[in-house]
Amino acid sequence: MFEAMITNTWLAGRTERLRVGSLVLCDSFRHPPSWPAEAVSIDQASGGRYELGIGWGSVPAELDTFGIGSLEPRVRLSRLRESLEIIKALWSGEALDYEGEHFSLHGAQQVPGPVGHIPIVIGGAGKGTMRLVAEHADWWNLHTHIVDKLDEMRPHAGKARCSLQAQVAFVPPSASRDEIEAVTRRRFGRTPTVGTAPELVDYFGSLQERGVERVYAWFCDFAEPDTLAAFGETVIREFGPATPTT
Repeated sequence: MFEAMITNTWLAGRTERLRVGSLVLCDSFRHPPSWPAEAVSIDQASGGRYELGIGWGSVPAELDTFGIGSLEPRVRLSRLRESLEIIKALWSGEALDYEGEHFSLHGAQQVPGPVGHIPIVIGGAGKGTMRLVAEHADWWNLHTHIVDKLDEMRPHAGKARCSLQAQVAFVPPSASRDEIEAVTRRRFGRTPTVGTAPELVDYFGSLQERGVERVYAWFCDFAEPDTLAAFGETVIREFGPATPTT
């Protein structure tokens, strides 16, 4: 897997309208003062198209493999809270003195600041995570594997807008549905949301009715560019033109 911030920089440099970001970066892998500088650099270079997706790390084995951070959820959640407080304070451009359980900063400052406002995306659905969503997030992102928590947790997201990361296997005209399902099962051991254009329009429409304003479609069947183009023409187009998200 490529490093996320470098990949986002590459994408931002080769696009003009696409918003770029990651779902989601693990807080434990970076010291908080590095987040604001990296995010602002991409934001400035892209004309304000960067969004910071951040989480406290839902794969303890990854932290154990690299010997980074704590395996205790409470500690990781507490660390993320401090990181978010530091990031937002540094984006203000003012000098920051900060004393926390995990971090200590004295006269820290981030200049230049963002082009405008860098949206923060927080993923997850635990009670502690939802408190951070309500306090700090512009977007709450829910993974497709825990979509059953959407209605239960939505009231706890505060003013954050709701997005969903969905595993999708699009069946374009003249394609073999069985073959596409087989590819996804080989890769993931399960079958994600599989459908033709009308089926996916109905599915995404049902999410919209439940308050989901954005879907991150993860094409786990190794969709070719022509397939993605067909998806745009037959599925995305049905939901009208994109609207600003900031």
